[in-house]
This record gives sequence, structure tokens and C-alpha cells, in this order.
Amino acid sequence: MDYIAVLLPPIVVGLLFWFAMKAIFNADKSERQAEARAHAEADSRAEAQTREQDSGALGG
Repeated sequence: MDYIAVLLPPIVVGLLFWFAMKAIFNADKSERQAEARAHAEADSRAEAQTREQDSGALGG
């Protein structure tokens, strides 16, 4: 039983560390995906605005 008392604390700390790192990496992944969507939306808006300005210049 002594070996359980010796091994249990590092195992628990290791599991806590693993869960914390997993949560951090998942949050980072979600943030990167949201940032990519925001950039794509901004690029799409800028491209549409450029096309609108170009068609207005050609038509006028």
C-alpha cells in the first residue's frame, strides 16, 4: 500500500496538468478558427466593396 501513497500524488498532478494543457490547446484552436473566420469575412467584404467601386467607376 505504500507504493500507492507514493505514486498517487504525481499521477494526479500529471492528470491535472494534462487536462489543463488540453483545455488551453482547445481554447487556442477555437480562437484561431474564429480569427480565420473573421479574416475571411473581412476579406470577402473588402473584395465585394472593391468590386462595387470598380463597377461604379466603369458605369459612370
